[in-house]
Amino acid sequence: MRRILVTGASGFVGGHLRGALRAAFPEARLIAATRGEEVTGWDEIVPLDLLDPGSCAAAIDIAAPDAVVHLAALAAVAQSFSNPVPTWQANLLGTISLAEAVRIRAGGAVFLLASSAEVYGLSFQSDRALAEDAAMRPANPYAASKAAADLAVGEMALRGLRAIRMRPFNHTGPGQADAFVVPAFARQAALIAAGRQEPVMRVGALDRWRDFLDVADVCAGYVAALQAAERLEPGAVFNLASGQPKRVGDILADLLRLAGVSPRIEADEARLRPTDVRQTLGDPSAAAQALGWRPVVPWEQTLASVLADWTRRI
Repeated sequence: MRRILVTGASGFVGGHLRGALRAAFPEARLIAATRGEEVTGWDEIVPLDLLDPGSCAAAIDIAAPDAVVHLAALAAVAQSFSNPVPTWQANLLGTISLAEAVRIRAGGAVFLLASSAEVYGLSFQSDRALAEDAAMRPANPYAASKAAADLAVGEMALRGLRAIRMRPFNHTGPGQADAFVVPAFARQAALIAAGRQEPVMRVGALDRWRDFLDVADVCAGYVAALQAAERLEPGAVFNLASGQPKRVGDILADLLRLAGVSPRIEADEARLRPTDVRQTLGDPSAAAQALGWRPVVPWEQTLASVLADWTRRI
């Protein structure tokens, strides 16, 4: 691949993916699509407004990509509950506009969609590891918007789009915003350790189990899919999961131990979801078989890196 366009390049995953792409495709031009956000380390930058189909078409014409990695999304579940319309506009309509521009204007370019394991939603109530054929039963506006986009891209694959749909489970790492559970814990722990917050941790539901990955493993999955694109069927779907769920309360305890603090734990109603599932668990065997992908980053290393990131920030 000579030219790879990445949306969401200024975001959490985008920053990590740039390095992974650089290592895997050293001869490729890496192109960041932005709405004016500051990005560094990319070979080219093109303007792109996902809510404007004309902007999507122009960006594809300028970038002339061999592959498009579509990361851009409104991804905070809590915000999707409070303001669902922008979530639907960006995640569904923006994805459709971009994918159609690629299908029509970029010929055989690969379109890799960063979907989400959130699309399975209430199917997780089975308490078994879900494979890619599990029913989509999204339980929040973010998940519903991603499920709709996932289905739309799958349909476009029937009309010539060389689509790959990736469904990563929860992932974290340095640079993630504190709207997500692990950095939310790490930020508070770092503040308490620095004496800049009273020794009280405000948390949501701790008796939940989540299938977590390091962001580096997710980026490795995206790279592996691009490398395998020539032999994949259009519309192929892959879970990226560890297959080993972790209790949220245990994650909190581990971060507090790493930070060396023992605060009081207080429940915060604002951090609870109106609809939730007890456990998420994914079956990653399809990605292992087709892409040769497996998570390799130790979880303790992931937590330490997130805590170190927040310690530096404050």
